[in-house]
Amino acid sequence: MQAINIRQLKHNPSAALRSAKEDDFVVIMNRDEPQALLIDLKRLGVPDVNRVRVALAVALFKQNTISLGYAARIADKTLPDMMTMLVKLGIPVVAVSQEDIEHDLQVADEVWA
Repeated sequence: MQAINIRQLKHNPSAALRSAKEDDFVVIMNRDEPQALLIDLKRLGVPDVNRVRVALAVALFKQNTISLGYAARIADKTLPDMMTMLVKLGIPVVAVSQEDIEHDLQVADEVWA
């Protein structure tokens, strides 16, 4: 394990990546506090890094941590492809409350009445 600070990462990111390939992982420090881990996925034996990206994007979107657009970027998918994948996995793409639906239907009835 190696620890580097944000400044070192900013000035020489390739050194951090090399360290992650050589060591188990690299701890990124911010003001003497651990902030992030840098792990070389191939070293872990992950056969398909793209599948890891997709799984990470889906998990973060499902937890409402990231937006749909950002999930698509992480997964390296188009927005329609990401939406289709989420729907197939049973993950709602749009979060709308029952109250919002009822309000929208009421407004539509008033407009078209």
